[in-house]
Amino acid sequence: MEKEIIVAPSLLSARKGELAEEVISAKEAGAKWLHYDIIDGHFAPNLTFGPSFVEALADKGLYNDVHLMITDPLKYAKKFIQAGADNLTFHFEAVDDVIETEETIRKMSSTIQVGLSIKPRTPLENILPFVNYFDLILIMSVEPGFSGQEYIPSSTEKIAALAAYIKKNNYKTKIEVDGGLNGETIKPVLEAGADIIVTGNFFFKAEDRKKAVRILKGEEL
Repeated sequence: MEKEIIVAPSLLSARKGELAEEVISAKEAGAKWLHYDIIDGHFAPNLTFGPSFVEALADKGLYNDVHLMITDPLKYAKKFIQAGADNLTFHFEAVDDVIETEETIRKMSSTIQVGLSIKPRTPLENILPFVNYFDLILIMSVEPGFSGQEYIPSSTEKIAALAAYIKKNNYKTKIEVDGGLNGETIKPVLEAGADIIVTGNFFFKAEDRKKAVRILKGEEL
């Protein structure tokens, strides 16, 4: 039985004046998740959305995947959960104690899922001791901050090594990949073992968004 590949359109790349319509379009195109890039201008260079943005767009028909690229994830975690987040992913580089942060977030809600992300230059070995504590590991394949960047090829090795580690230990942790994914870069990412594909411009600028989803799922390569 082949595993299901989940496609998560990132609202950072959506048309800002038509966000409600963009959410509907994502669902109609076959996406299962919505991805919210929350950037505070400190952890990464950009300033994006707050809890009210998530609250306005959280769709109960889609899984609301909130990526906290902020320096103090615990300060705002509860607000994002109350706004409708189904998953909160924070950065390894942003906290002093990974497990304490993970446990604190889980205590805020009986249903919240938690992810851990790493920047491209962070060695995978730094997070391996923590993998089993998380529902997903988000591999950034571009530097956090802006959409439209090119995929960093060395990310593929990191994805494959993480997938092998998860399989060896029989963990259930999923692998999410974010950055520069399109029809040319997606094949090695899927072959390496990715489960969840975050998509920005490739999806929102596509003439045929259903086809874009099929490509990212590996159905039209």
